Amino acid sequence: MRNLVTLVLGGGRGTRLYPLTKYRSKPAVPLAGKYRLIDIPLSNCIHSGLNRIYVLTQFNSVSLHRHIRSTYNFDPFDRGFVEILAAQQTLASTDWYQGTADAVRQNLRYLQQPGIEHVLILSGDQLYRMDFREMIATHRESKADVTIAAVPVAREAASELGIMRLDDSGRVVGFLEKPKTDKELSHVRTDPAWIDARGIESRGRDCLASMGIYLFNRDTLVDVLDKTPYTDFGREIFPASIRARHVQVHLSDGYWEDIGTIRSFFEANLQMTAAEPPFSLISDDGPIYSRARFLPPSRLDGATVRGSLMADGCLIDRGVTIENSVIGLRCVIGRDVVIRNSVLMGNDFYESPEDRNGHAPIGIGAGSHIEDAIIDKNCRIGLGARIVNRQGVDTTEETSHGMIRDGIVVVPKGATIPDDWSL
Repeated sequence: MRNLVTLVLGGGRGTRLYPLTKYRSKPAVPLAGKYRLIDIPLSNCIHSGLNRIYVLTQFNSVSLHRHIRSTYNFDPFDRGFVEILAAQQTLASTDWYQGTADAVRQNLRYLQQPGIEHVLILSGDQLYRMDFREMIATHRESKADVTIAAVPVAREAASELGIMRLDDSGRVVGFLEKPKTDKELSHVRTDPAWIDARGIESRGRDCLASMGIYLFNRDTLVDVLDKTPYTDFGREIFPASIRARHVQVHLSDGYWEDIGTIRSFFEANLQMTAAEPPFSLISDDGPIYSRARFLPPSRLDGATVRGSLMADGCLIDRGVTIENSVIGLRCVIGRDVVIRNSVLMGNDFYESPEDRNGHAPIGIGAGSHIEDAIIDKNCRIGLGARIVNRQGVDTTEETSHGMIRDGIVVVPKGATIPDDWSL
């Protein structure tokens, strides 16, 4: 794999994930109590034998840089690396990244080094497992210029995705971004009874959706970016390549989720609490790598926990009820607290009484009730607080205590909720 370089795109402003992206980039958002979103594509790369990785960043990237620097270090004999390519002014460019393709264009010099034949382009905010060696094999066997990963979906999901049409050899011959009508779908739909050469069956799913995972011949990618002003892969580079290049599809039939909204983030986390989750964190062959923190075991004292994930270093007091929730690192939860269908991201540090300087203690105060909510890191939830969307509203304006987005209460990082506060 020495002739392949991976680029992981750090994303834009992350407005649909706000306020989780108020102080961090999308790939740095905590996931499943102890990971970050960026750990997913980087772990997939490492398990695939790909260890020459650049992460392209721009917005709120300090925490992402810190996480990568403290997590992904290879020994000097391996010659692997995970390096940050942050947006910067140069003699050739004085602008921020204008899109995914423009981000790559501004860093072409790293791809034009000797010995590089292929470039794998990934998103930093997707949840999936994939052995990229299989995609590389598809690319080479088909002698493609570009290979794109695709997943079969039902037509009900097609309106939010890029849908492709293939010929009998698996070559992409048509593409439509977010088709809304049956007439639009008729141009790109697939035979609902097909079975591909690798044994992947449609099972009635008659649309093939782009996963936003691209494998380019290096010279093809450089040529496209040099000769066009295109700034986005999904909307411009990929459709144009279909017309002028050999674009092959690589089918995947595993779990795949684009973590683009508060709702998708919330649901993906809670799905992992199931006894048989669609995306399992347990894998002998493919563990998800993250920062080693050397925390103590979590301590529970008379708590009731059902169908939940709990990270290391938590302190859970008596009478606590936790159901269908994710409890992050170093969570401190007082007596008689009720937490249901919620994601608590935990804390970055422990706090002694002397450290508080008159502030409420970090953690969840006794007697609080939290339901259908996301509590970001380092929050101070007062005694008897009720963080519940009682009115069932979809969206509210942001306040210092938080906001509701997609029907989910989100308390931002570092917020303080007073005693007996109620939404």
